[in-house]
Amino acid sequence: MLIIGIICLVLGFVLGISILWTIGIIILVIGAILWILGAVGRPVGGRRHWF
Repeated sequence: MLIIGIICLVLGFVLGISILWTIGIIILVIGAILWILGAVGRPVGGRRHWF
């Protein structure tokens, strides 16, 4: 999710599409939260491991 968020941010900035910029920020924040929760060992979505 972090990579998709970064891609949306870059495309939104380069192409000047504000909705893509907003979606990129939202996806980036959600991805960062999930990454932090997974890094501390907390199960995310009822699963401890994602394979």
